[in-house]
Amino acid sequence: MATILLIPASLWIAGIPAFALCAWFVATDPEPKLRRRLGILLGCVAVLAACDINPSLSNANFLQVGVPFTLVIALPALLQRLGDPGVIRYRFLPLRWRKIDLVYTILSVPLAWLVLKGYEWGNRTLFDDELFRHWTLGPEPAPSEIRRLFIGINLVGVWDELFFVNTAFALLRSLFAFRVANAIQAVLYTAVLFDMAFTGCGVLIVFLFAWTQGAMFEKSEGLLWVLIVHLVVDYLLVAFIVQAHYPDYGLDFLWRKGF
Repeated sequence: MATILLIPASLWIAGIPAFALCAWFVATDPEPKLRRRLGILLGCVAVLAACDINPSLSNANFLQVGVPFTLVIALPALLQRLGDPGVIRYRFLPLRWRKIDLVYTILSVPLAWLVLKGYEWGNRTLFDDELFRHWTLGPEPAPSEIRRLFIGINLVGVWDELFFVNTAFALLRSLFAFRVANAIQAVLYTAVLFDMAFTGCGVLIVFLFAWTQGAMFEKSEGLLWVLIVHLVVDYLLVAFIVQAHYPDYGLDFLWRKGF
């Protein structure tokens, strides 16, 4: 609740007491590892709550979002390595290779396209919200601007998996059953991305996406598949954003002359 009040809702009057209550419960818990691990996660929530998360492509925004985003993946890993090693593991290759992961990764291409089309329609129809115009581009296509958008969204996509799955989910999973840990990380995932741009239908869509990413990570114990799926989604997301601003552009935006 504190995460929702502080990050997407920005209701500080209610959010700060809720956060303080959570911190008190964690600090007074008799189990040392729970205090350490949830304390780290609460610290990350505080850093993200203090950050102005938005999809601006300016250099200033890259810096003011990039610094706290880097802190919440670097500091937990460092603190865990020094005092509680083995929880946050930057393992790229899966421990278990499963055919279903490969099949889902391949299916993520048409599935992501269908979901983004549905998301676009749902936001426009139900919320009168032009989702893909939350990212602003100039009146005329500029290769440098499109390149910046592509790099920025992909960097955020990689960060999503390093923080929400490899850090938040890993900490929670070391304390709770899979369903509890995955639900909490999915709520945190949804709260941050809603604050960034994914409004309207995004609450349900992002939550389900976060849940599937956590489930894939749980089974493989590696970052390979979750990163590939997320980058597939991000490629299509950039294509939809570019097309929303320049209708003659499509999935070929990366191969346009001058890119």
